[in-house]
Amino acid sequence: MKDLLNAKKQEMLHFLEQIVNIDSGSHIKSGIDEISGLLKVKFERLGFIVEVVEEKAQGNHLVIQHRDAVQPEIIIIGHMDTVFPEGTAKRRPFTMKDGRAYGPGVIDMKASLVELIYALTCMKQTGRKGYQNVQIVLNSDEELGSPTSRSLIMKQAINKKYALILEAARPDGSIVTARRGGGQFKVFVEGKAAHSGIEPEKGHSAIEELAYKVIKLQQLTNHEEGISVNVGLIQGGTAANTVAAEASAHVDVRISQKKQINPLKEQIEKICTTNYIAGTKTNVVGKIERIPMEKSEKTEALLSVIKQAGQELGLTITDTATGGSSDACLTSAMGVATIDGLGPVGGFFHSEEEYLVISSLLERTLLLATVIQKLSE
Repeated sequence: MKDLLNAKKQEMLHFLEQIVNIDSGSHIKSGIDEISGLLKVKFERLGFIVEVVEEKAQGNHLVIQHRDAVQPEIIIIGHMDTVFPEGTAKRRPFTMKDGRAYGPGVIDMKASLVELIYALTCMKQTGRKGYQNVQIVLNSDEELGSPTSRSLIMKQAINKKYALILEAARPDGSIVTARRGGGQFKVFVEGKAAHSGIEPEKGHSAIEELAYKVIKLQQLTNHEEGISVNVGLIQGGTAANTVAAEASAHVDVRISQKKQINPLKEQIEKICTTNYIAGTKTNVVGKIERIPMEKSEKTEALLSVIKQAGQELGLTITDTATGGSSDACLTSAMGVATIDGLGPVGGFFHSEEEYLVISSLLERTLLLATVIQKLSE
């Protein structure tokens, strides 16, 4: 397969350039659907059946498996959306320099989409049948927390033995065996407006009430336990000389262990239901949607297969935990043996400096194909 992949290197890079130069931020439905259309053609040429799961507001999702597949045991998950606004691809299109490729979403995770296509291509063209043992879900809203694709992923993961998640490998090449889970909460405070110069005593400040809550919420962070609570956005008030009638906060929560979920939710609810300023009312909505991906015996067994595949290819595979969450948290919570970070190597995710190590595109494509085959034998 290595020789075949080497012969396809320029073809792979050309396809990568093509999809990187299409804006596909999570809210750019037209761009995501353009990419999904290109992928659909590629998969169908390989004999795969592509189901398009249509969405009205978000991009469409794809569910893919080979026409000869019978109860595939492996689910492969990737996403087509990025975090970048419309116009980014035109402003800084795909480029290559000094062994690296740059452009919006090049590593998170458009290079992984190319990796997947060509891993299956090489398997088929070299007579390996493992491609018949996979079901693929490519979603359009992972960067938003997979709100419309969550149930789709979980449905397709039923009865699967293995989940291979194609987020990028870490900058040092490590794959991911543990991720923090998390969710978001929105806190809304209602007070009473009054003129701050003429009759401030008649007002009840929603901003002051929220300020007390923000401090208490931030204090729930415990880095040693892998818990972080971050009030990242606050809004409120109408004018400097008016006691604020309304205020709100958006709260991001991250956890490392499933057992942390309920105690943390209770603490958040207690803070939000405690009144500090008389005459104000508070409402909180939200939940912890992604269960942490914790390293388990199943993970260790799958990791062993991947390390063995790497060894056969001359690659030393290491693993790590990471603070961000992904769709790996969904399959892991269902008890499916899950490994993430199986995409190519890169770094500076979600930034203008985001990059792909070009040599890793071929290496990780070969690794993915080898792992699929090993798990299918």
